[in-house]
Amino acid sequence: MSNISIIEGASDEAIAGWLARAIGEAIAEGGPTAIAVPGGSTPFPILERLASMPLEWSRITVWPTDDRIVPEDHPASNTGRIRALLGPVGAEVVTLTEMEQVPRFALVWLGMGEDGHVASLFPNTDPRPDDRDSIRRLTPDPLPPEAPFDRVTLTIPALLASDRLLLVIRGEAKRRVFEDALGGRGDLPVARLLAAATQPVVCFT
Repeated sequence: MSNISIIEGASDEAIAGWLARAIGEAIAEGGPTAIAVPGGSTPFPILERLASMPLEWSRITVWPTDDRIVPEDHPASNTGRIRALLGPVGAEVVTLTEMEQVPRFALVWLGMGEDGHVASLFPNTDPRPDDRDSIRRLTPDPLPPEAPFDRVTLTIPALLASDRLLLVIRGEAKRRVFEDALGGRGDLPVARLLAAATQPVVCFT
């Protein structure tokens, strides 16, 4: 997979700087810029650093890659936490629903679970690169005990409708899953995504 680059040992600050440069390049091309960002424990320290950087935030629309089906003021809401960080600096933050019209993204940033899920595309949901829908509501099985909620998520085609993909993967267990996916071993959601990706993919570890 010649389109995939791996950057080892990157700090949150370094990843935020990379994001700022990539988003700045997209803005410089003109017009509004849509990006998709994940929730979870790893991204938010990076998002906090990104929010402090001097981007033209008013030209940026931020989509969550997925969310739990909870009110935005619930602690488990990705959208609520993203809005709290990026709304005050001027970004438009989208609430992900099945009725939304999904744009082409300048950048999609993803995390990955130890079970190989990306966004809320868990192995039991059989995510497909030829899905006709851009957004789906679904139920992980088993439900993660730390967030036992139904989900709404961008599908693989929506994630792939992007100029760049970014993954941030921390921990040896996740790294092994990612390397298996790169090697074409297994059929987990991350493997399906990477096999179908033709744009540049950067993975920070």
